[in-house]
Amino acid sequence: MCGRFTLTVDTEQLQEAFPWVDVSAGVQPRYNIAPTQPVAVVANNGDHKLEYFHWGLIPSWAKDPEIGNRMINARADTLAEKPSFKNAFRRRRCLVLANGFYEWRAIPGQKAKLPMYIRMKGGEPFAFAGLWEVWNSPDGSVIPSCTIITTEPNNMIREIHNRMPVILPEDAYPIWLDPGERKPEELSPLLKPFPETAMTAYPVSRAVNSPANDTEACIAPLAEV
Repeated sequence: MCGRFTLTVDTEQLQEAFPWVDVSAGVQPRYNIAPTQPVAVVANNGDHKLEYFHWGLIPSWAKDPEIGNRMINARADTLAEKPSFKNAFRRRRCLVLANGFYEWRAIPGQKAKLPMYIRMKGGEPFAFAGLWEVWNSPDGSVIPSCTIITTEPNNMIREIHNRMPVILPEDAYPIWLDPGERKPEELSPLLKPFPETAMTAYPVSRAVNSPANDTEACIAPLAEV
């Protein structure tokens, strides 16, 4: 799964990485983004605009928004069949902007797992493949929400975890953000492991285990364990 990630760049750096996106909403560096928090997305609504959605998909038919707490991730191999995701897969897709994420590696002889920070070798921002929905609350408020799609791990991440988030290459953005309906067979080939040759991973402090810790110390490298 993908349960924590980062977007540590500023607005200017994000605009440089995604020049076709209106980033006027702005970003503040985040070092420990957790479920239920707002995350920066670009939805396939034709606006190409940075927006903030609740992390944890709340289907439009949900009676309780708490269901989103259990839907922070969606498995690529079951998107076309799962009632919670199949319509969004066809019609409501988004990019979730990031520049790194965390997974936890088991340590022989230890109960506690070691957090690993995973990013591109150059540290540049990238985009997870996501799905989005809009939920209308009984009180009249509207909650846009999203989930991050996961797939099989590449060879590097396989040593850390058995899943990884789908990171889309730039040439996949036009298809993924097409406002029109797309068939699963057109989209599924995009949901593959990102090449490990472009990525790096290193251990970090267990301080990242608490969402209350959201500082640069979360991504500081530890000595190899």
